[in-house]
Order: sequence, then structure tokens, then C-alpha cells
Amino acid sequence: MQREAGITCFHCGEPVPSDIDLTVTVDDEPRPVCCHGCHAVASTIVGAGLDAFYQFRPEPNGRPEDAGIAEPTLYASFDEPRVQKEFVYSTPDGHCEASLLVDGLYCAACGWLIERSLTGADGVDEIRVNPATGRALLRWNPDTVSLSRVMAHMGRLGYRPHPVLADATDSQANRERRGAMRRLIVAGLGMMQAMMFAVGLYFGQYYGMEASHEQFLRLVSMLVATPVVLYAALPIFLGAFRDLRNLRPGMDVPVSLAIGAGYSASVWITFFGGPEVYFDSIAMFTFFLLIARYVEMAARHRANATTDALARLVPTTALRLAANGTEEEVPSGDLQPGDRVRIRPGATIPADGVIVRGDSSVDESMLTGESDPQRRNTGDRVVGGSVNLEDSLDVRIEQTGQDTMVSHIGRLLRRAQSQRPAFARLADQVARYFVTVVLLAAAVVFAVWWQLDPALAFPITLAMLVATCPCALSLATPTALAVGTNRMAGDGLLITRADAVETLARVNHVVLDKTGTLTEGRLSVVETRVLGELSEQQVTGIAAALEQHSEHPIARAFKAASAATPAEQPQSTRGAGIEGEVDGRRLRIGRPDWVLEHAGLPVDARFGDGAWILLGDSQSALAAFRVADRLRPEAAESIAQLQSRSITVEIASGDAPEPVADAARRLGIARWTARMTPEHKLERLRELQASGATVLMVGDGINDAPVLAGANVSAALNEGTALAQTSAAMILLAGRLDRLVSGLDSARRTMRVIRQNLALSATYNASMLPLAAMGFVPPWLAAIGMTLSSLVVVLNARRLARRQRRGITRSMAPELLQGGSSA
Repeated sequence: MQREAGITCFHCGEPVPSDIDLTVTVDDEPRPVCCHGCHAVASTIVGAGLDAFYQFRPEPNGRPEDAGIAEPTLYASFDEPRVQKEFVYSTPDGHCEASLLVDGLYCAACGWLIERSLTGADGVDEIRVNPATGRALLRWNPDTVSLSRVMAHMGRLGYRPHPVLADATDSQANRERRGAMRRLIVAGLGMMQAMMFAVGLYFGQYYGMEASHEQFLRLVSMLVATPVVLYAALPIFLGAFRDLRNLRPGMDVPVSLAIGAGYSASVWITFFGGPEVYFDSIAMFTFFLLIARYVEMAARHRANATTDALARLVPTTALRLAANGTEEEVPSGDLQPGDRVRIRPGATIPADGVIVRGDSSVDESMLTGESDPQRRNTGDRVVGGSVNLEDSLDVRIEQTGQDTMVSHIGRLLRRAQSQRPAFARLADQVARYFVTVVLLAAAVVFAVWWQLDPALAFPITLAMLVATCPCALSLATPTALAVGTNRMAGDGLLITRADAVETLARVNHVVLDKTGTLTEGRLSVVETRVLGELSEQQVTGIAAALEQHSEHPIARAFKAASAATPAEQPQSTRGAGIEGEVDGRRLRIGRPDWVLEHAGLPVDARFGDGAWILLGDSQSALAAFRVADRLRPEAAESIAQLQSRSITVEIASGDAPEPVADAARRLGIARWTARMTPEHKLERLRELQASGATVLMVGDGINDAPVLAGANVSAALNEGTALAQTSAAMILLAGRLDRLVSGLDSARRTMRVIRQNLALSATYNASMLPLAAMGFVPPWLAAIGMTLSSLVVVLNARRLARRQRRGITRSMAPELLQGGSSA
């Protein structure tokens, strides 16, 4: 079929030759392309879910150099700034960071191979691969190496990378599920048929069977087993070839050796004669192995659900306001800092910004887990992903794309999932050595049995290779860690360092900062005393009316109150307070001596401790307000829960002794220290660690950065951009101390499950090796045992998620969304 003249290539804009008939489907329409190079690049963009690239590119891309294509060209589109904006984060030092979904990760050896080949490469700062989630965290210097070259290098190793985008991830997961299910169905049908024919062969050996009938059953067994080996088991053979080509034996090597050798030997026996065929055992082994991998794949997809859900919170389009006030619907990814957008009632806020017009209630439950709508007024910050409930809002965009809070939380979670603690790396190393030992042992066993009984040498060696597949050992730690860290993130405790879970499970001493940690970190009116003829509601309203004109931190304590008649002619006196006219009455609010001086009254000693704010007119004092940093409502219960777990709790604060002592008394904490600098806190940590304590430090993450870094493990209550600079190993995103208690329980459960998994898998492999070598385990039983060990490990890890909250509720703090003060 020839093309008509005048058609241009959808990708590069060049004329399409009349003898070329290639298309790529974009927006459900076939688009012509001029060569195989453009076809490959366009297919890569569409396959990764980046169709929007073609809508917003300024001009056609230009033709790839070679139709045969050098591999970097396949990934060249991912070097485009508009494409990278969707999934690449630029760090303050000019380097870049991206999360990639990697096809073909089946075991820890796969991740180790990618890390080993890229670590130390020019321009690559860091590469972390987690087989349990199928993702890689890549950090590189774009001035030294392009992203396409790094991705091409991974492709040459046999692992195809894709950007982690919500739509692309769903599409990739669906393709992976469909492919795995097709292979599983083929293997299942082949196994059932092969087992049926095997029954006839087994009975025929005992009761007598004509040679022609036996040969027929062997031929049909080969017929049904061939699709199982050549189609269903193909990924296993490809994985083994990749491992051998890179001289890094993984678990696919003994598995493929067992399947290939058993099938080949059975074919030989079918045509040239022999005692027994193994088509049924090979089909059963493949089927059970694919079941174990399917369960592992499902667990991996669930482990990715939290970070993927974060990306889906942001809408695909937004209403951008032009300079003349007209509305224009644009893709959310096209928004820039400084743009103004209109958020109608019921719409989702597309990016982080500040309200410039309007007042409304905002539903932040998908981010904070708080079911009550939060009131947001002009000047307040809002975060992308929250929903406007009432009136229209105009918002000035401040952060977009990878700079938003939702993206930042997602990066922290992916970084935590991409790293593996020391005990996990040790398990991976043991699994790699175990593969080598199994291969050597299989060769020795075959040689020994060949001397003792040649007829048993092959089936015993086959059973040994099948039974000792280290699938369970490789999955024991990463699967449990992925489920455990996701559970903790769902509870509002984000793990940002690999070893945090292990250390948190061993904590026996907790040191808490006071301001911003045990307290809310902002001033509130905790007591009101009426001193004149007005009611409490009236004096509170007057105070709110006056304080609306002040930028002092104390003024924020009156924000929640409803103002009376607006104050007129406001005048602020630095260090004293503010005065103005309310209903024709000149009033002052501020420092007690300043207010009493205006009224011609002597200083009242009752209000001299610095915690009181007075309201008065020219004749008398009308009311006194005691302002303090209120304790968090969940603090007392959280401290009691920690102490009930045999954990010692103390306060180390830089505040004055009186408020620290009061907080310790109300919370039931016996040991507290005040007036402590960060250096003093660090010295106290060293004392505790020298005495054998495993210390958890909880602070605000700003002033306490040295202390957080010096603790065995640390958690920060943080907000805004300071979150990215924290030295803590964990972030209390929900801003609630009770999340720390649930996180500690989750860490202990995770470590308990990891130890169980390692014990189960190690016991299974250690016991099956000698049993199979001595001939006590037939190949079919070895296949069942291998599969059951992997299933037990994965299902045991899934127990950690039983009580996980739906979605990503309670995974970000109100403090993160609103900003606030840290002291």
C-alpha cells in the first residue's frame, strides 16, 4: 500500500515517503510517521502516557538520525524540558532527580545489577532500585550526562525504564497484569493437560501399556508442554540470558536451567527412548512459579499505590485568568509561578499558591485525613489536591509541577522505598551467593549420582534446582519493607531513610522538644478575664477588631474570634500594642503597663508575668487575655502510650523553666531540662547513647537539625520548604504525636515479619537442599515447595497492611498546608 503525496510525519514534520505505511495512535487517531525511527520515538512517548507532549511542543521534533536506531534515540524525547517537567525534579544544586518504573525486575539480583552498572558512572550521582516496587530512584548531573543515555544503558541491560506518572503507571501495571495473566492461563491449561496424560503414563508403567500408546501419550504431553516452556516461561529464559550476559547469576539462572534441561531431556526421551519424561513436572513448576510471581507483582502494585495516588490528586486542567480577567482552560502542567487561577466551588486546586480573592472552606481530607473543612481567607496558603467547597477563589500560583507539596511528599516516599537497609542488602548478597552454591552443588550431585545410578542422576538434579530456587529469600525483606513503610506513610509517618524502620523498632528512650513539638507552635488565648461591664463575647470581639490591624505574632491568637465593629484610625506602638476607635470609643490592647497608663491606673501585679494582654479605654481596664502556646490535644495520650511500652520520655527545651515545668507536669514526664541550646541537647543525646539507650529525638526540624542528625533515629514536625532540608529520618506529616506511637508499633511489626520471612525462607532452602540431593524430593513436589515458600513470604508481609487506612489519608499535616511558626 502506498501513501498519497503531501503527507507529513506527525513526529518530525518531514514528508512521508509514498512507500512507507507506518502509523502511531495518538488521541485515538492513527498518525502517519515517515520512518521506523520516528515510529519508535513516538511509540515510546505515547506508551509512557506523555501524549500531551505533542499538544504543547513548539515545533516538530526533528528526525532521528538512524532508522535502525541507536538506543539513546529511543529515549531522546525524555530529554525535552516539557516532558521532563512532568516527572523530573531539579534540586537546588542544579542536579536532577527522577523516579523510573523499570520493566523486568524479578529479584534483588536485578536491582543489584542496575545499581552496580550505573554507580560511579559519569554524571550519575545516585541510583537506587527496589525490586519490591519495581522502581528506581535516579539522581544525575544533566551537564555531564543526559537522561536518555542513562535510560538507554538500563535498556541495554535488559530492563526498560519508564517515567513514573499516574496514567503511565496505571497503563504499565495493566499491561503487566494482562501479560502475566495470559502466561499464567497458558501454563495452567498446559499443566492440567500434562498431568492428565502423566497419570496414564504412571498407571501404564504398573499395569502394562502398549509401546504405541505410551509413545502417543508422550507426544501429546510434549505438545501441551511446549507452549508452557516457549511462551509462558519465556520471561524466565530472557532473565537468565540477561544475567549470564552480564556475568551476574540471579535466581532466573537455576530456574531456567531446570525448565530447559527437563524439557530438553523429555523431548530426547520421547523421540529416542528412555525411562521417564518430565513434561508434567516442568509444566507444574512453571505454573507454580508464575503464580508466585503474580502474587509478588500484585504486592508490588499495591506498594506503589500511595505514591501513585498522590499524583492523581492534582486535576489535569485549570482555569487560568488572563490580564483582562477572562478565563482560559489550560493543562495544569502548563501553569507557571505567578499565574492566577480561578477555583470554582467543587473544583480541585491544581497547584500550591496563595488566595488573592475570596473566602471559602477547603476540603483537605485527602491530604490531612481531617474530615472537617478548613476555612481559608485571602492571604492564606492552599495546596494542590485540596477541594474548594463553597465560594469561588482566585489563587496566585507559587509552586508547580515537581516543586509542589504533593510532589515533594511523593519524592520523600519514593526515596524511602528505593533504599534498602543493611540487613536487606545482606539478604540480597546471601541470595546471590546461594545461587552460585546451588549451581555448583547441582553439578556435584549430578556427578555423584551418575556414578551411583545414572537413571536417577537427572531427576534428582532437576528436583534440586527446582526446590532450592531462592525466590523467597530475595522477597523476604523488600516485600515486608515496602508494605510496612506504606502502612506508616498512611498513618502520617513518612520514612525518609533506609535504616529508620530497623532503628525505630529498637527505640527505648524518646527526647522531645517542647515548642512546636509538644505544643502547637502558635499562640492561643487560653484564658479570658472580664474586668469591666462588657461581656466576654463583647471584649473578645473588640480585641479581634483591633488585632486585625497588627502583624505581631500575638495578634494571630485572636484570628479565630469574630470581630465586632471594624476598628477605625488604628495606630500601632512598637513593643507595646495597638489602639483604635471602636463604636466611637478609643481603646488600647497590648502590654498591661501601656494599657493601664492610658487609663491613668497603677500597674497591676496580677498581670506582670508577661503572659497577659490587657484591653482598656481611657478610664478603665476592660479585660485581660492570657496568651500561651497550647499543648497539642493528643500529646498527653501519646506520652502515656509511649511510657506504657517501656519507653522513657523526657523533654529537652530551649524555653524558660516555668513553661517547660508546667508542660512536663501536665504530661506526666518526670525528667525535663530548660534553657538548652542545640549543643546542650546534643550532649544529652551522647550521654544517653553512651549508657546504651537507643534514642529517638523529636523536634521541629529547623533549629534542632544537629540534634536530629545526632540521634539514633529522629522525627521532625516540619512545614514548607524546610521539610526538604530536614536532617530527620522520619517526618510526622500528620502533625500529630499519636502517629509516632502507631509508627513505632508498625516498625516493630515490620521487623518481626522480616525476621519471620528470613527464618522461613532460610529454613526452607537449607532443608530442601540436602533432601533433594539425597533423592527424597521428586521434581513435582519440589515445584510445589518452591512456590509455597514464596507465597508464604509475600502473604506474611501483606499482614502488615491489614488495618491500613484507605487512600493516603492522614499523610500530610495541616502545618504543612498552612505554614506556621517554629521555635
